[in-house]
Amino acid sequence: MSDDHEGGCHGPGGGQAVLSGRARIALVGSPNAGKTSVFNGLTGLHAKTGNYPGVTVSRYVGTARAGETQVVLEDLPGTYSLDPISPDEQVTVGVLEGTGDGLDRPAAVLVVLDSTTLRRSVPFLAQVLARGLPTCAVVTFTDELARRGGALDVDRLAQALGIPALAVIGHRGGGLAELREQLADWRSWAPPPLPPPEDPEELDAWASSVLAFAGYRPGARDRVTQRIDAVLLHPVAGTVVFFAVMLVFFQTIFTLAAPLQGWIDAGFGRLSGWVHAHVAIGWLAGLLGDALIGGVGGVLAFVPQILLLFLLIAVLEGVGYMSRAAFLMDRVMAKAGLEGRAFVALLSSVACAIPGIMATRTLPSARDRLATMMAAPLMTCSARLPVYVLLIGVLVDPHAHWGPFGAQGLVMLGLYLLGAVSAMLAAWTFKKLGDRNKPLLPFHMEMPPYRLPSARSVLLAMTDSARAFLRKCSTIIVAATVLLWLLLNLPAVSDRQLASAGVDRGDDAAVAAYVIDHSYAADLGRAVSPVFAPLGFDWRINIGVLSAQAARETFVATLGQVASATDPEHPGRALSTLTRDDGPDKGGRLFTAGTTAALLVYFAFALQCMATIGVLRRETGTWRWPLIAFGYLTALAWVMAFLTHTAVTALAG
Repeated sequence: MSDDHEGGCHGPGGGQAVLSGRARIALVGSPNAGKTSVFNGLTGLHAKTGNYPGVTVSRYVGTARAGETQVVLEDLPGTYSLDPISPDEQVTVGVLEGTGDGLDRPAAVLVVLDSTTLRRSVPFLAQVLARGLPTCAVVTFTDELARRGGALDVDRLAQALGIPALAVIGHRGGGLAELREQLADWRSWAPPPLPPPEDPEELDAWASSVLAFAGYRPGARDRVTQRIDAVLLHPVAGTVVFFAVMLVFFQTIFTLAAPLQGWIDAGFGRLSGWVHAHVAIGWLAGLLGDALIGGVGGVLAFVPQILLLFLLIAVLEGVGYMSRAAFLMDRVMAKAGLEGRAFVALLSSVACAIPGIMATRTLPSARDRLATMMAAPLMTCSARLPVYVLLIGVLVDPHAHWGPFGAQGLVMLGLYLLGAVSAMLAAWTFKKLGDRNKPLLPFHMEMPPYRLPSARSVLLAMTDSARAFLRKCSTIIVAATVLLWLLLNLPAVSDRQLASAGVDRGDDAAVAAYVIDHSYAADLGRAVSPVFAPLGFDWRINIGVLSAQAARETFVATLGQVASATDPEHPGRALSTLTRDDGPDKGGRLFTAGTTAALLVYFAFALQCMATIGVLRRETGTWRWPLIAFGYLTALAWVMAFLTHTAVTALAG
């Protein structure tokens, strides 16, 4: 974000208040106040993400049209108070005060206030006003306040506060045009002539007088929310509902997304076959058809599952269910010596371990942050989803049912539960090694009313996640698949070698099998066989496991290359029929129940993501903890996979 620090003039706090001729305005507010909806509504798709200089807290910056000009909006981390107890809250305070390394003071501040919780929000606004910056109040959810029978005169609220104030319904876009007009006139904003009192009793009296002058009446609590919460917050019924929702979702992955995956997979298979038929240069046809189309295409076939996963997460966040899940899990987290905020970080890891690890910044305790970071990689992330779908499809008959439920969906749910339980045990262990007897700090989390998320916000969440997945495919996975293709096809095989082995040069499948069997990749896979043979893996699976250290999805690309070399048009079918080419079980099926189950368990535990290791290094400030995480998770993966292979093989035999 270096371009955000170029040009401009300096504001009262020493930071840059105007950037390249555009005012820099901070957006602050409590979680669930609608701040993100306002930010997205003003900036659209023009937001950029980075980190604050000198710290690892995320920075969201976007440009917003304001009249005939533009302003730079900076979405600060959400907080309930400016008395910081966590890293992200410290950043918010540092930006508003212009303190800290590289934390610039903005030209003005937009404070987002939830009208349904205004009595709690006004004291927070008073803390912002005390910083002496030009301020405008944005009041959200006024439609919901009216529906509950509440009341608020926003104009009188502005008079009482002595600053501009206007109502905005961010998730519907209402009031955004008026807000843009205010942004264009930000120089007219000013702090109130008399700053709010600092004494708690005087501040409470001041807040009450402001709300009374504005005719504020909070209204009754949403009856629909109360009725739903009676079920979803119940320790037994709420847990049952949660698991039922998860089960339906995982079964949907197979029943709804599987046909789409099949079409994409078949399309790439035909494209690969076309390349082999029309590209005369053999090595180029192999590179394009097997490495790029066969390998990367095999991963892209899982885009429907990825989109469905992030659709669920976006909807659960949008309707307000995530905070309920955190409330339900707070008691469970306490048994591990953690709090509900740690569950939010772990739940974020279901999308990706990286934002989950970064979400630990909301935890006030350094020990809690470390324990949660060491557990986050165990949560089942979206990168595991392609591997799980591939292997479950091999292991479980798609038509099999256990009672009324599809067997594939139940296995997927079991893998997600395995990751969650393992993460809890890991967090408990690391807290046990630390000081687990320290008292837990209070856990505050907003319980917003249930709201239907806007299609725009859900679409943005899905497209952002899909874009990140495709970006990984275009960088890490492309590089890995090209390298794997070279390893699988070198050294070059001569006609004499083929003739001596009795392989007909005209038999493409036989030639491909011979080349792969005598490649550098085969040598590498066989070299590590003593490590993985007890798990039932052969050298081809070993190469996939090793390549997955860069990114888990590369495992799918590796097997896709092996399978597409055997049957370019139907790599999925070829994968399920692969047989062992050496050892005592030569000629037997490669993906037996024991081997496939062991692979699933290995991927459930192993830390196979260089980006996650890099983020752990950045968040902890040392290589010690990333190396510990990699070591303990790799060892745990091997042991659990060995036990699984032994047990399943014995049961199947």
